[in-house]
Order: sequence, then C-alpha cells, then structure tokens
Amino acid sequence: EVQLVESGGGLVQPGESLRLSCTGSGFTFGLAVMQWVRQAPGKGLEWVSRIDADGGNIETYIDSVKGRFITSRDNAKSTFYLQMNSLKPEDTAMYYCTALTEGTTYMGQGTQVTVSS
Repeated sequence: EVQLVESGGGLVQPGESLRLSCTGSGFTFGLAVMQWVRQAPGKGLEWVSRIDADGGNIETYIDSVKGRFITSRDNAKSTFYLQMNSLKPEDTAMYYCTALTEGTTYMGQGTQVTVSS
C-alpha cells in the first residue's frame, strides 16, 4: 500500500520559515516524481513544485514562491522536502505531497501551514 505522510506544518508569523517533509512507503521512492501541491481556503489546488526521481530537475510553478521555497529530496530516507522561507499570509494553505509512480499519482493527507501575525 502506497503511503505518503506529510509533516512540518504549523502556525508561524510572516517572515518566518518552515520545512515540510513527506515520507513515502509502499513504492520505489527513488523512481517516483514528487510534487508539492497546496490548497488555500476556498480555492482550488495549486501546484507548487516538482522534482524528478533523481533530483536532477526541479521546477517551481508559482512565481510568488520562487526564491523563497526550496524543493529537495533524499532518496536514501524516502523523504521529500519543501523549505519555505520568508513566509507570507498568502502562503496559508493545506500542503500536500504527491508521488507519480508506475503511471499512478498518489496524494498524502496534507499538513496545514498558517501564516498570520
């Protein structure tokens, strides 16, 4: 059974940082394309970033997070990360990780990030 478990969310003030983690099991983590997706209250899903299986190619889709969010992975630990710096209130959302493996995309349960003063 494929499982993706996100952690690291929380309530922070504007300008602070958080690091989200996503640990995968039940599939060959080192062969999966991983993505971060977020959903703000009352809005649809928004793709944040994507990283290839070997970490050689990383794409960030949202202009407002470029230069602030860093996507990485550690295949030895079956873990995928999103380092979020200089957080803004508009970054408030539920953050999900997804894994594309053997033609199927799986999504975790999410971790809540709230940025508020």
